[in-house]
Amino acid sequence: MSKQNSIPKKDVDFNVAQNNIVTTANKHRQDWELNTVWINSDLMPKKADWETAWEAYLNPTTRNPTLTFIKTEKRKVYEKSLRILVKNLQSNVHVTPDDLRGMGIVVPSTSRTPAPMATTYPAYSIDSSTIRRLIIHFYDQILGQGTGKSNAKPAGQHGVEIRWVISDTPIVDMSMLPNSSFDTHTPFTLEFEGHDRGKTVYFCLRWENTRGEKGPWSEIQSAIIP
Repeated sequence: MSKQNSIPKKDVDFNVAQNNIVTTANKHRQDWELNTVWINSDLMPKKADWETAWEAYLNPTTRNPTLTFIKTEKRKVYEKSLRILVKNLQSNVHVTPDDLRGMGIVVPSTSRTPAPMATTYPAYSIDSSTIRRLIIHFYDQILGQGTGKSNAKPAGQHGVEIRWVISDTPIVDMSMLPNSSFDTHTPFTLEFEGHDRGKTVYFCLRWENTRGEKGPWSEIQSAIIP
């Protein structure tokens, strides 16, 4: 049985599993506050169609390609509704883990592996080959350069925050970088106006994980707008 969806692949196992799930759900439909109208109008007719087609297919004296096709199609239609029921049962506050196990349904995990906070800052390079544009290629210090994985991010990191400013004087503190941008995939591009050409942009980068927690800032660097 698949651990992902609780629905067996083989028809013979599917038939046993579907009957167990639906029969149990029907028995407890009031306690579990299930949608009786949907069960009666959608699920049960499709269950009946499947079981009729399955029984016809099992008879070796009458089995033929047409019955095989009908059996397959009836399962496809029924299985879509059965998966809806399974998903509802897995998220239903009235259904206990023991109830799910009794129906052969996988109990969803209630815990998440926390995303690690970055302990290093992004390594990066600057492409200034296009006028009025600076392209920042960022990557993991360990997995990036020299390994063929220049686009790699540290595990659990969603992207990078980039702070920057155009300044005539050197920038020595983060508080002097008012502009903030965020990018999930390298490279990040800064676009400028024609009158900005020749000016200096100061910037620094840091990783941010999938929970919004931020790693350390890189050193403040600079580049000339081409």
